[in-house]
Parts: sequence; structure tokens; C-alpha cells
Amino acid sequence: MAERLVYFNGEFVPESEARISIFDCALMYGDMVFEMTRSFGQQPFRLREHLERLYGSLKYAQIDCGLDIDEMEEATHETIARNLPVIGALDFQIMHDVTRGALPLYNTIVKEGTAPIVSINVFPLVRHTGGMAHLYQEGAHFVVPSQQSVPSRYIDPKAKNRSRIFYKIAELQAAQMEAGAQALLTDEHGFITEGTGNNFFMVRDGQVITPKGHNILRGVSRGACMELAGKLGIPLCEADIEPYDVHQADEAWFTSTTICMVPITRFNFQAVGDGQVGPVYRRLLAAWSEEVGVDIVGQACQYAEMMGEWTP
Repeated sequence: MAERLVYFNGEFVPESEARISIFDCALMYGDMVFEMTRSFGQQPFRLREHLERLYGSLKYAQIDCGLDIDEMEEATHETIARNLPVIGALDFQIMHDVTRGALPLYNTIVKEGTAPIVSINVFPLVRHTGGMAHLYQEGAHFVVPSQQSVPSRYIDPKAKNRSRIFYKIAELQAAQMEAGAQALLTDEHGFITEGTGNNFFMVRDGQVITPKGHNILRGVSRGACMELAGKLGIPLCEADIEPYDVHQADEAWFTSTTICMVPITRFNFQAVGDGQVGPVYRRLLAAWSEEVGVDIVGQACQYAEMMGEWTP
């Protein structure tokens, strides 16, 4: 059976053989940056924006990956092209990982040496979206855990990095509060920042409100949602949001690369608005589907039906 290929420092290796050393800085320090992009109709969505953020993260982390952004984009398209025969008609994630490389202390036992390692992989979205398909209709439950976001003066969340154990702790705490609940983090002042890999939106009196961009990852999907609101003439502002404010919201949702927009119908064990998926959310998601030429919810439901028989 044909296997997906991974771009690995200029070569293409089988996915099962794409490995880095246990002495790599990625494992020793969580010292790496990354990006995840998705496709619609097998065309990358806002790839250049993701790569621009990747190179901003590389600059922040002071990693020279050896490729300029145009070369990285070309390598990405080649990786996609080499994998399409295996992926078939499915849409997919595109993952860029860049690690600083192995610690110099171990240079004689690491075959890749100590130079940065660039990998690009593509992986079908069947599990990503299929596993969450029910949430488009039911909505998610978000809770505020005791774990807070790390202030940007310590580690800037605008640089997308793998040093994010605080995300995992927040997820564990949320799951302990209720099975299936998702974490919505706050900053040291109690203002809502983001979820563990997603951005937060709410609606009150017809206006869309999302947290300010200083202590969050400024998501590409967040930006796409904000642009769609502008095109549709829906008022939107960035503001400091307290958990109290969410209880007064008419509706809410989160944005993330693979699933685009998912409604939030419960917050801290109480209904958001009337507890149903809201009209502003539905309007924005329909516009998103139209823009990319894919029925986002329909595709997720299709992938959900495939999950029992699909082999990654």
C-alpha cells in the first residue's frame, strides 16, 4: 500500500520513517515553531498567511531554517503534489514543523547534525473534522479552568510554538470539570484570551466581539472570520471580555484551522443565549462555505460517516 511522504530537510521520506532525535531541541526544550494549514477542494487555504506567520515565529525564536518563504511555499506545493495520489479526493491538513536541531552536546550521535530541521506533512482531515461534526449542530461547552494563559512578556503567543504545556494542563482541568468540555483561558487580569488552539467570538446586541490581539495567537481563521463579518456588514470589535460578559452573550463560537467555526452553546455549565446555534454564526459559516466552495458542515458529516472504516 502506498504511503504518504513527508518533506524532511529537502528530501521526501515515508511518513512512518520521518523521525527526529531524542536529543533534538524540540524534545529537550519544546524549542520549535509550527503552522497548520488546511485545504478546501484540495487547495490550501490562506497558505501564504500561514507561512508569513511561520516566518514571524522563526524570527521571534531566532531560528534560520535555511529556506526563504518562497522556497518554503514551493516545497509545500511539491509535498502536496507528491501525496495527492495517496490521499485521493480528501481534504487535508498541511503541517510545517521547524526545530532548532539537536543540542551541540550530542552532535556526534545525531545523524541530522545540529542544523534546524524542516518537515512538511499532509494528513487527511477525516478524524479532525469527522470527530467534531456533531458540534456544528449541538455546540460546544467551554469552561474557564484555573490554568491561565502565559503573559506575552514571558512567551509571546503570537509566535506559534510547541512550548505550550499550559494548554494541556488547561485541557485536563476542563475535562475534569465535565467530560468533553473545552478550556477557555483567561489572562492574569481575568480577561478571556483564547482556547487551547482556537480563538473566541461572542455576539451581544448584534455586534460580534472577540478578545484583543495582545495575549493570543492571532489565528488565520480568526482573521478570516473577521473579514467575513466586514463583508457582510456585521459590526465587530476587539475588546477585553470577562467571563461575566459571556453569560450575557446572545451567541458564541470558536475558530480554528481544521474546523473553521464551531458554535459554543454552553459556558461554565450555563446556556449561551437560548442554548441554540445562533443566526450570526450560521450566516458567517454559510458565507465561509460559499467563499471556499465547500459545504463545511456537510463535509464534516461525510467524514464522520467514514471514520469507522477509514484507515489513516
